[in-house]
Amino acid sequence: MALFLVRCVYLVVAIGLALSLARQFSRDLPPESLGGWVAWTVFGSVLAVALGVLAFDVSVRRKQLDTISAIYFGTIVGSFLSYLLGLGLEPLVGETPQLRDACQLVLSMVLIYLCTSLLLQTRNDFRFIIPYVEFVKETKGLKPYLLDTSVILDGRIEELLRTEIFEQPLLVPQFVLMELQGVADSDDRQRRERGRKALDLLQELSKDDAIDLQIDDRQSKGNPQTSAEEQLVLLAKTLEGKIITNDYSLNQLAQVHGVQVINLNDLSLALKPTYMPGDQVTLRILKPGEESGQGVGYLDDGTMMVVEQAQAYLQKKITAQVTRSLQTKSGRMLFGTLLDKHSS
Repeated sequence: MALFLVRCVYLVVAIGLALSLARQFSRDLPPESLGGWVAWTVFGSVLAVALGVLAFDVSVRRKQLDTISAIYFGTIVGSFLSYLLGLGLEPLVGETPQLRDACQLVLSMVLIYLCTSLLLQTRNDFRFIIPYVEFVKETKGLKPYLLDTSVILDGRIEELLRTEIFEQPLLVPQFVLMELQGVADSDDRQRRERGRKALDLLQELSKDDAIDLQIDDRQSKGNPQTSAEEQLVLLAKTLEGKIITNDYSLNQLAQVHGVQVINLNDLSLALKPTYMPGDQVTLRILKPGEESGQGVGYLDDGTMMVVEQAQAYLQKKITAQVTRSLQTKSGRMLFGTLLDKHSS
C-alpha cells in the first residue's frame, strides 16, 4: 500500500513538473522559434522519462522495508546524488538557466524516486551511507522462535503454545506459509486436509491474545532460489532466534550454521513419564505379540507395551505391571505381566 501511494505521488509530481517546464519554455521562447512545439516536446519527454522509470521499477521483484526509513533516506540520498550529477552536467548544458534548471529538476525527481523505491522494496540486512546503520527491524529483548512447516503440520504445537510457556514472539515466515499453502492445494487428499488444518490452526492461534504469533514477510540474506529450510536457518541466524521443528535434516542444517533448535519430538520424549519395574499401568490390548500369549498395546503417551499372557484380551482394557523397559531407535518399549482385566 505504501509503495502504491509513493508511485501515485511520483506520477502527480512528474506531471506537475512536466507542465511547469513546458510553460516555462513556452513563455521564454519567441513564437517564431516554434516555442509551442518545444514546450510539448519538453512535456512529453519529461513524462516519458517518468513513466519509463516507473515501468522499470514495477518490473523489479517487489520487496519490503520500513516505510519511514525508506522515504527519509531515499529523499536524502536521491537529492545528494542529483546535486552531484547536476554539478557534473553543468559544463555540458552551458549557462542556459532554463536547461540547467530543467536537468536538475528531472535528475532530482528520478533519483529521489529510485532511491525511495529501492529502499521500500529491499528487506535485506545491509549498510547504506551511514556505517552501522542497518535497514532491518531489530528484535529487542527476547529473541523470536521461528516455526517451520513440519511442526505446524504436526498439530501438537497448539497445545504447547496454549500453555503460555513461550514469552518470546513466534514467527511464521512468509515462505513457510507459502509451503503450507502448497500442501493445502495438493492433489493428495490426506496432504490437502493436513495443509488446510494447519492453515486453520495458524488463523486460530493468531487470534489468541495470549500467543504472540506473527506472519513475518522478511527474506533471508541467502539466494531467493534456495530451499525453504535454508532460508529459515539464515533468517533465524539474522534474527538471532531459535527454530522449532520436527525435521531431522533441518535440525542438522541449523547446527551447522550455529542456530539453536527445539525439536518437538525430543521435547515430547523428554516429557514422557518414566516407568520403573513394579509400576502398574492401564492399557487396551490391540494386537497379538511376536511370542505366544503376548498382547501389545499403547499407553496414553504413545509408549508401546508388550504384556505376557494378554493375547486372549484383544480389544479389552487390562492392568499390567511393568517388568522392564527397552530403548530402541524408534523410542522406548515396555514389557510387563498381566494383573487384571477390565470389563471394557
